[in-house]
Amino acid sequence: MTSSYETIGKPVGRAEGPAKVTGQAIYPADVNLPGILVGKCLRSPFPYAKIVSINQDSLAEARKVPGVHAVLTADDIPPHLVGRMLRDMPILARDVVRFAGQKVVAVAAEDDDIAEEALNLIQIEYEELEPILDPVAAIRPGATTLHPEFSGYVGTAGGAQDHPNMAGHGVWSRGDVEKGFAEADYVFEHTFKTNHQHQAYIEPHASVVFLDTTGRVQAWVNSKMPFQVRQQLSEGIDMSTGQIRVNPITIGGDFGGKGGFMDSHLGFWLSKTTGRPVRMVMTYIEELMAGNPRHPAVMTFKTGVKKDGTFTARQANLVYDSGGYAAFKPQRGVSYGARCLGPYKIPHGHIDSYVVYTNQVPCGSMRAPGDPQSIFAAEAQIDLIARELGMDPADLRRKNLVQDGDESPLGHRWQNIMGLRTLEAAIKESGYDAAKPQNPGKLTGRGMAICERHVGAGSSTAKITVDSDGLVTLYTALPDTGSGFYTVLRQILGQELGVAYDEIKMVNWSTDDVDFETGVGGSRVTHVAGQAVYRTAQELRQKMVTMAADMFGWPEDETGFSHGQVTAPGKTSVSLGDLVARSGGLMESENTYDSERDEDITVFCVQIAEVEVDEETGQISLTKFTSAHDVGTILNPLGHQGQIDGAVMQGIGYALTEDLQYDEGHVTTLSMGEYKIPSMPDMPELRTVLVQSESGGPSPYGGKAIGEQGISSVAPAIVNAILDATGVSMTEIPVSSEKLFRAMAGRRRGSE
Repeated sequence: MTSSYETIGKPVGRAEGPAKVTGQAIYPADVNLPGILVGKCLRSPFPYAKIVSINQDSLAEARKVPGVHAVLTADDIPPHLVGRMLRDMPILARDVVRFAGQKVVAVAAEDDDIAEEALNLIQIEYEELEPILDPVAAIRPGATTLHPEFSGYVGTAGGAQDHPNMAGHGVWSRGDVEKGFAEADYVFEHTFKTNHQHQAYIEPHASVVFLDTTGRVQAWVNSKMPFQVRQQLSEGIDMSTGQIRVNPITIGGDFGGKGGFMDSHLGFWLSKTTGRPVRMVMTYIEELMAGNPRHPAVMTFKTGVKKDGTFTARQANLVYDSGGYAAFKPQRGVSYGARCLGPYKIPHGHIDSYVVYTNQVPCGSMRAPGDPQSIFAAEAQIDLIARELGMDPADLRRKNLVQDGDESPLGHRWQNIMGLRTLEAAIKESGYDAAKPQNPGKLTGRGMAICERHVGAGSSTAKITVDSDGLVTLYTALPDTGSGFYTVLRQILGQELGVAYDEIKMVNWSTDDVDFETGVGGSRVTHVAGQAVYRTAQELRQKMVTMAADMFGWPEDETGFSHGQVTAPGKTSVSLGDLVARSGGLMESENTYDSERDEDITVFCVQIAEVEVDEETGQISLTKFTSAHDVGTILNPLGHQGQIDGAVMQGIGYALTEDLQYDEGHVTTLSMGEYKIPSMPDMPELRTVLVQSESGGPSPYGGKAIGEQGISSVAPAIVNAILDATGVSMTEIPVSSEKLFRAMAGRRRGSE
């Protein structure tokens, strides 16, 4: 029963694209309910301070401003702490502020200008405290305890804290690292550092919340996980999840950063106070000072190696800077850094990963959370080791890469291991072994890096209907984050029913319409939601085949679908609508797909960068970049390549330009003109290599994940190319021309 209308594997454009470019797509900032008010916040100017008092006369003056409907402080709302998993953040600061930008007072007003006028009247007396801005300093003996009530927080991983400023500690171990170091001829130790990276989505965090006349909460939140937001709201507003409806909404970009609640609790309390809906939209200044960017990290790697390059042991100590709160972390325990031993044969390994409180901006998830930091350090150290051993970095990797039959450094037995094949394909396509260009005043270098990442899992429900007009409708509770999966899901459905993907109607469920949906993220959607759609389509397809066979006497095993028709050899085709009309007017199927992550399946990525460095200025030019991926069936080549291009671009920014800069705990890069994401002139010649895996992956038709693994090896490939060009080891990213110039000058002075 194959379909002659093939949609899988076609490079088709976005089915949802026309609604976005014509302005029909609805974002939270577009929700315009009758009587809607604007919510704004007064934020702390200090990274760490006691709130001595909020002047009551100034609050009264703010409330008198025409058009102001509410002014709230922490005294006006319950003392709940909120968070995605670890509930450690107050809705409004009560006694202390723990980062510059924390919300202290909230206003609801007729418009932005009135709200700002009221906020400007409010006077707060603070007692400044000495902030902790270094995560390593935060866990030294005697460091000030930033969260003395930590043991009472809901959502901790349990157990005693190793240090009062540790929000969590994760451990992965195999073998005996001390034995492995004893077996080594050399032991190398290096420390690496990464800084904040903001997700830089076009649309900032936004929400509309309304306590309606029936006593139910209606919420429109640009979060990719509406069911989790419903739970988080419930925990902070004293209402059950059954009293809260999170409505479907379009999201203007995510990249991991929109998985939580942000201002939705505060919107509720403002709405309850005023009796009107409240819209809260962060400015980009607020995004950069108080969003939830990628965690900075300080990472020390110790690796034992034999003279021939064989790895014997690796120990990693990873310290992730959580900022003032851990409320935006998506996990109860620490999950960051588990892949930092790499896809190598390392018999003895040990990882300690810490999430640590400081007085910087609270951090959350960004594409492949925890991996770009730790894989940068892991892969950069391999090139430093190769240089000391006098080996080509490619040969050192070849020697140690896991192959079929080998266990990963944490004991996983991956299926159909594609690391070596992907490496060789990248080397060939990039011209890695060819002579380097020689340009006057320029130093040319090539560098590589390898990573692997799992295919995500979770739960997703899909419903499909076909009406008597032949209209096929797909129902899902997944919010549209802009990554293209609405198109892919329709391609899967179109493939099974022989319907053009862009003629399939998509309906978005609210949290009232289905029991649960894991949501977007973790490289799960094409697998989990794809399987939900595929299995539902298969079920509906079988119903229609059986009906056609019974109705017309067709052989069931020869009945199929093509271009919206039910067909059989030698028979007159019948449209889907006609068949459904004969059945009573509507046919439907609904299925839920649940899966646990399969640790035996992983996906490899190899990146090779070529750079030119100006000898006089340290200016870095990324001239060529090769991105090789282990893939299964590619459902939409256009979308697949878009994911690769986007990951590479974000990785380039991480390596070379993007940095939230601080001055004594205050973010100073408060515009996108100062926080420099790469633009098209920064994009090098990009060569993509797709290495087909025989076994495929768990997604429909054997697809594998592509959304996250492409970012993690970009920065180390670039830094390794800089090392190859200049001989200078850059252990902190981003690598600006100024940093490299100073390092090159220092190296020249040292050689003299």
